[in-house]
Amino acid sequence: MPSLDTELETARRIAREAGAVLLQVYATPFAVEDKAGGQGPVTEADTRANALIVDALHRAFPKDGVVAEESENDAVATRFERCWFVDPLDGTQEFVHRNGEFAIHIGLAIGGEARLGVVYRPVGDKLYSGVVGEGGFVEEAGARRALRVSDVAEPSALRLVVSRSHRSKLTNQVVARLGITREQESGSVGIKCGLLAESVADLYLHVSSKSYRWDNCAPEAVLRSAGGILTDLGGTPYRYNTAELQNVRGLLACNAAAFPHVQPVVTRFAREAGLLD
Repeated sequence: MPSLDTELETARRIAREAGAVLLQVYATPFAVEDKAGGQGPVTEADTRANALIVDALHRAFPKDGVVAEESENDAVATRFERCWFVDPLDGTQEFVHRNGEFAIHIGLAIGGEARLGVVYRPVGDKLYSGVVGEGGFVEEAGARRALRVSDVAEPSALRLVVSRSHRSKLTNQVVARLGITREQESGSVGIKCGLLAESVADLYLHVSSKSYRWDNCAPEAVLRSAGGILTDLGGTPYRYNTAELQNVRGLLACNAAAFPHVQPVVTRFAREAGLLD
């Protein structure tokens, strides 16, 4: 299998450049607008970082497709064997609330599967990166550590990471059924999956349909590079070469040891809630 070293180093560089743009806007009294169709807030930071990343990827890899949150993406993912998925600012609500828990996602899917991922949190200068099957690393405070998910298999011992948004009934059901007692809150899909990848947490659930492939391509690659698993709530991996970009069946991220115990429980409650119809 061809090396992806060039792609990884390029994505890491672009993520840091985009991070500098986010921090420039973050330091100003920026305006917040609502996207059409009730798709959430958007700021100057989203659009400027999106343009920078998309342009840089097209210049570096002109034969690849690029799907990005703030771009027109009509069936792009179906036309390319290699396609980049970009979220220029995952966690815009966190950006608006100025809690620092937002990230840049740059992921590469090959043949419809997430293969490479970079998740960069500008506040704190923390960068996760990995290639599936080749391992991953986190860089922070001048140190570089290998990523590896935990081997906690007992459901009641799992550490759940959740969003700060409204708590769902399904999450409560899963927590009660598995006997989970340890939780922490965090913003950004990428940051949450990063916490799993570095064994700070073990399980993450996104139980709504309001996420997209650009939210999870890079985080999935990082998590899988560390030995973890990311699927929909039914336990089925997402494909990245389809016209459908919305994750209508939610997200389940878990370490590999606990996944066989967790997935049937999550799937049962998700099906009862009508999320897997």
